[in-house]
Amino acid sequence: MTASLLRLTTASVLALMAGTAYAQEASDIKFSGLLNAGITATNHSPESNTNFGHLLTDKNDQVVLNQLMLTAQKDLDPKATGYDWGFKAQGFYGSDARYTHFIGIFDHNPDARNQFDITEANLQGHMPHLFEGGVDAKLGLFTTPMGAEVIPANGNTFYSHSYIFNFGLPYKHTGLLTTSHVSPMVDVYLGVDTGVNTTIGDRGDNNDRISGMAGLGLNLLNGDLTLLGLAHFGPEDPSRGPNGSPNANHTARTIGDITAIYKATDQLTLTTELNYIKDDLNHAQGYGVAQYGVYAVNEWLSLAARGEVFWDPNHFFVAAFPGNRDFVNVERGQLTEKNVIIPGTRATYGALTLGATLKPQGLPAQVDGMMIRPEVRYDRTLTDTNAFNDLQNRDQWSFAVDLVLPVSF
Repeated sequence: MTASLLRLTTASVLALMAGTAYAQEASDIKFSGLLNAGITATNHSPESNTNFGHLLTDKNDQVVLNQLMLTAQKDLDPKATGYDWGFKAQGFYGSDARYTHFIGIFDHNPDARNQFDITEANLQGHMPHLFEGGVDAKLGLFTTPMGAEVIPANGNTFYSHSYIFNFGLPYKHTGLLTTSHVSPMVDVYLGVDTGVNTTIGDRGDNNDRISGMAGLGLNLLNGDLTLLGLAHFGPEDPSRGPNGSPNANHTARTIGDITAIYKATDQLTLTTELNYIKDDLNHAQGYGVAQYGVYAVNEWLSLAARGEVFWDPNHFFVAAFPGNRDFVNVERGQLTEKNVIIPGTRATYGALTLGATLKPQGLPAQVDGMMIRPEVRYDRTLTDTNAFNDLQNRDQWSFAVDLVLPVSF
């Protein structure tokens, strides 16, 4: 009788523990949504209706739905001392998808401005081995860790994006990325993937070679200064498709980016980004530098500035894509007479953006992160060449405002 009672009690305790663990795991899963819409107007009226120097905000004088995003995720516990797991699944519908597609996943959308895109779909794990802080691993589809700006609108200071984000970096990868926490100050990044914005298979990768990523993260001054330096390398030009080159499998594109974030005071944050990109097949290289400053005036108002310079001496990286499928067709190596591309010139591009972020107070908790972001931006070629207004002008003023509405469920 006593043994039976003991077995029953033990089984009950184990069942309770398992149920509690399951409930805890379920409670760690978060669901959220995001709405981003805005308008950008310039001092020109380009016949192509395309704001040169912009990608995600390229439509002139029209209200656009940039992102209607849904996310389900379970984050890794940053204080985990044992094994831990997580995941992230994120997709959106909107005009930004024209530029953020993975090749091979929803990249044959109808020729419409608003399209559907998968941003992330990955599994994550933490392993308490090898180093003081263990190793984190991410497997699947994920956004690039490179750069100061990101795809989800609520992760950025401005509505418009920098030249570096638009033309000097990948958007996404398919593969494995590891982050080794060597010490509280040092993180080491190593990864292997199919390339820039690609997936797998003949329809998902535009060439027949893999790519890699490596870099170093530093956490300094008690967390007030972080530096992340990453390099991505491997063949990226299309070897498949009617415009592919067999040499693309044997020539690399190298991308390097360093981002430093310094919390100068409780109110002022400074971010510096340095970028380099080199394409061996096309004998082209580009350089970029951007400086950000964000000053939090109070809980509901922040002021920001971004100054940048991007060199494109071989007129290879900076371009405009008026058609809704032009950008992804270029990535796939499927250029046709229907693809209209406005190439840049042999130019150095400069831009200055001033903006504000207004955060209405007293909102329900579910939409507490709402932001309204007005901005004014001035672009100019620093060389004596025309790039804006369909290659007719040296400079361009743009005025924009957008709404960012995060929703938690």
